Amino acid sequence: MHLLHHLTTGPRAAYRCLWLLLCILPLGVWAQQPAVNGATVRVGVYDNPPKIFMGADGLPDGIFGQMIKELARQHSWQIKPVRCEWQDCLRAVQGGHIDLMPDVALTPERVPLYQFGREPALHSWSQVYQRADLKIESILDLQGKRVAHLTGAVQQSFFANMVSGFHVAVSWVPTASLAEAFQAVADRQADVVLVNHTYGAWMAHNYKLTPTTIMFQPSQLYFVTGQQGNAALLTAIDEQLLAWKKEPDSFYFRNLNRWGGQAPEVVWPAYLLWVLAAATALLVLALAGNYWLRQQVAQKTRSLKASEERLNLILDGVDSAIYIKGPDLRYQYANRKACEALGTTAEAVVGALDDSFMSAEAAEQLNLNDLKVLREGVRVSAEEVHRRADGSARRVWLSVKLPLRDAAGRIYALCGISTDITEQRKHQDEIHRLAYFDPLTGLSNRRMLTERLLEGFASARRTGRNGALLFIDLDHFKVVNDTQGHAAGDALLQGVAERIGDQIRSHDVLARLGGDEFVLLLLDLDAAPDHAASQALAVAEKIQQALQPPFALAEGVDHAISASQGIALFSDVVDTPHDLLRWSDMAMYDAKDAGRNAIRFFNPLMQARASEHAALERDIRHALAAQQFVLHYQPQVDDGGRMRGAEALVRWQHPEQGLLAPGHFIGVAEESGLILPLGRWVLQTACKQMAEWCAVHPGIDWKVAVNVSAKQFHHADFVDHVTEAVVASGIQPHLLELELTESLLLRDVDQVIHKMERLQQLGVSFSLDDFGTGYSSLSYLKRLPIYKLKIDQSFVRDMVDNTHSESIVRTVVALAHSLDLDVIAEGVETQVQQAQLQQLGCHRFQGYLFSRPVPASELQAKWL
Repeated sequence: MHLLHHLTTGPRAAYRCLWLLLCILPLGVWAQQPAVNGATVRVGVYDNPPKIFMGADGLPDGIFGQMIKELARQHSWQIKPVRCEWQDCLRAVQGGHIDLMPDVALTPERVPLYQFGREPALHSWSQVYQRADLKIESILDLQGKRVAHLTGAVQQSFFANMVSGFHVAVSWVPTASLAEAFQAVADRQADVVLVNHTYGAWMAHNYKLTPTTIMFQPSQLYFVTGQQGNAALLTAIDEQLLAWKKEPDSFYFRNLNRWGGQAPEVVWPAYLLWVLAAATALLVLALAGNYWLRQQVAQKTRSLKASEERLNLILDGVDSAIYIKGPDLRYQYANRKACEALGTTAEAVVGALDDSFMSAEAAEQLNLNDLKVLREGVRVSAEEVHRRADGSARRVWLSVKLPLRDAAGRIYALCGISTDITEQRKHQDEIHRLAYFDPLTGLSNRRMLTERLLEGFASARRTGRNGALLFIDLDHFKVVNDTQGHAAGDALLQGVAERIGDQIRSHDVLARLGGDEFVLLLLDLDAAPDHAASQALAVAEKIQQALQPPFALAEGVDHAISASQGIALFSDVVDTPHDLLRWSDMAMYDAKDAGRNAIRFFNPLMQARASEHAALERDIRHALAAQQFVLHYQPQVDDGGRMRGAEALVRWQHPEQGLLAPGHFIGVAEESGLILPLGRWVLQTACKQMAEWCAVHPGIDWKVAVNVSAKQFHHADFVDHVTEAVVASGIQPHLLELELTESLLLRDVDQVIHKMERLQQLGVSFSLDDFGTGYSSLSYLKRLPIYKLKIDQSFVRDMVDNTHSESIVRTVVALAHSLDLDVIAEGVETQVQQAQLQQLGCHRFQGYLFSRPVPASELQAKWL
């Protein structure tokens, strides 16, 4: 049904729809950020009075200018105006050179380029202005005319579609500013100009232009920032606009009244003169008057038809579905967007019901909202899902529906406006997925687990039920990444997640914290701790069994994996459920210590050990600051008992416990990272001591050996730290020997060799400590720039009575000789051990048989 019918039989319906279009906020999903007070805000200012222009004080003025000043005053912003032409302003906002731009109409083309506020700052429309000597009364009168417009303004593209629809040909005259556009008409370089009504009402009389009856494109004007701009500015502006609009006497309305514009020069329409003339003529000649009246009726009919066409054109240009339904829920009107949403034409829509175009379920949801509006006379705003009858094309719409009433107040129809928010919903769902789920496995992440843990713990306290947290860590997972690549590691993690997920109930929560760590939250377990523990253990054993079959990582490549599991019960917690994650983690490490592929429960002894661990860590930090660590030195001797080197060994001079060996604190130092400052201190102190010995005994030709931990060696600045220690002490670099362990070879061997070669070029030597107890790869051994192997004391201690240990020692000695390396045995405590080592070909020794580690002064007195 044509809109003209509604204008005549139900005129309020169409105008109520148009009112909804102009007044309802743009629909969408907006992110909120807090505004930052005291910020400097760069504001684009172009010449468009009375809305915006540069004032005499060098600050923005006009409707928007005064708004900006008031906003700046209330939020302590520093305004930095940027004068620019319209197109330059828009490009500057998009490029991030302007923080805030006022007076921007919302269009589909601009949505991807800028961030719009959610509250319009001003409502406007566009109008055609003409020279006083022209008589433009409709779009048809523009045939062949020259139309001036602001370059890049939305009026031109919108109006171009309008004149094209009427098959009217015009010439376009683009200008850089509205003032240039008005001047072009005044200078007869153009016939008419397209402009917003506020500028036209304000400036038309200055150029002796008059308004035409052609009005178009009702629009809402917003503040905008660039897509990478500060959305917090828009949030602050939106909140202030909403507050102003609630108060009739607020700054906002006073500002609008102030800039209401100068009244345009009154120009009497030509047709009124004709009316007067016809009325005068009617007194003289009735026939002439009758003819004139017929002409007026015909003209009004044409004008009414043109108005309907203009209204239809405007409504069809809106990017929202606008429609009218009668009391029988049949469509009486639908604009272009509504027809596209229903997948049909306007002719097919009018008179039809929703179930003709969508599934019965979707139609029922829409009709429930429709009936609420029609029966209760209330405004309904709701999300509605449209799905075609064949199940395809699912779209989500945000709909606002209002009742339409006749003069007696009776509801005769409803008008609805629906905006497609499907893409916004997808983006919102994606943001939620990224925030709460692990992207690799699809499992819950730490954030989701924490929320569900708090909810489950609170529920258990209310109901008296129990629960448990299982911390699951894969054993030797790093080997997969190192040998098969990260793609294989990812495939293994996905397979593990799937198998564990098959063993749990629907209301349990399985999460991946990162790496190879999984956490399972078991809810609604038995209230009795013993029974709850049995239930949790049963699940852990099912998981253990589920992981036993090998995983297919690639074609022809299978890999078996096991997991260590730690369990903590809700009933273990006294104060906060956050302890559960830490306690289950501790229990998992207890399972690791038990040989891996094991299951352990948290118990108070673990907490006691953890407390001791934390206290020891604090004491180590204090000891470093208080310089409580000292170095002792153990000589390394040859067959004749002459010293051929010394190893620096750290000791802790504890104020209460006395002198502590490394076994009491090195492990905690490694785990906490304190080994880095401690190791650097050891290196610097040993080099300084060597420099003092060299000053007293210039002929020293032996080396001081310093142990280096894997964590210390892999530090990015390790080479620089060694170089600084050598240079600062002034010793010759060849007098420093760094003892490395085989555990270094488990991580990035090429990088290890690169660092060793850099230090070797400096003159520093390397030995391999505890050889035979770790990696012991011959392929890497021949690549390492070392000059000495150290036989581990465990083999030396057992070699006299254990043939296997003796065989290992013999092999190490032979290997060292074959590679032209020195070899030394540590932990030599008896002459029998020394004699057997000499017989096997080892002629360098270190151990209690010769000397315990002693202070530097004692070593100097006895051995130098």
